[in-house]
Amino acid sequence: MENLQAKKGFLCDMDGVIYHGNRLLPGAKELVDWFHKEKKNYLFLTNSSERSPRELQQKLSRLGLEVEENHFYTSALATAAFLAQQKPGASAYVIGEAGLINALYEVGITINDINPDYVVVGESKSYNLSTLERAVNLVIGGARLIGTNPDVTGPIDGGIMPATGALISPIEMATGSKAYFVGKPNPIMMRQGLIRLGTRREESAIIGDRMDTDIISGIESGIDTALVLSGVTDRENMKQFAYRPHYMMNGVGDLPLGIRVD
Repeated sequence: MENLQAKKGFLCDMDGVIYHGNRLLPGAKELVDWFHKEKKNYLFLTNSSERSPRELQQKLSRLGLEVEENHFYTSALATAAFLAQQKPGASAYVIGEAGLINALYEVGITINDINPDYVVVGESKSYNLSTLERAVNLVIGGARLIGTNPDVTGPIDGGIMPATGALISPIEMATGSKAYFVGKPNPIMMRQGLIRLGTRREESAIIGDRMDTDIISGIESGIDTALVLSGVTDRENMKQFAYRPHYMMNGVGDLPLGIRVD
């Protein structure tokens, strides 16, 4: 654990790592205090596209954790940056929440449902048969299908919820088109995270609760990985994966204490 503690920068997931729904997880405050005390660079790198960095900052503040806005980077921001680079001034039909819509607006992407360049899907509470039908027909008509992240589920209080990977699947099946996902484990998200973190990959580590996004993204990007057992992945279901994290902890509070589990 001394090697992990010696890292200069940390990319840290949020759902299932820092909080569950509206409940701060044990050790989260101790982790942030440790980051500041040890002068670590840190970035909350989340596949969730619902909230903007400011909204995430305010949510943590309500939970009793004070973190500046520049410490957040979301799949919505990564998706917006990717589309702006691919086609400046593009248009998109969006199934998603304010965090995604605002990120697209900020890079000059217009929102419409008539012959858009892209259909962009993120987590959404307004997802219904009508939006699904519109998205399907726009993709059939030539719009390219983009997902903010491939997560099939996300943790909530008392269980899980369908996430972007599940919401976009009916569109893929109905159209025969395969979505392109920008969030973790896409190297695009990881490169942008490291740029904002300001450290090299060998000086950094990623902390997450999912083997299929957080851990694989670190492995494929050459970044040390730390799995916490406070979210989606547990000891039993991690056996289905052919790879393992470099470190495993019960929760993020174990990092300042130098505690690992095998």
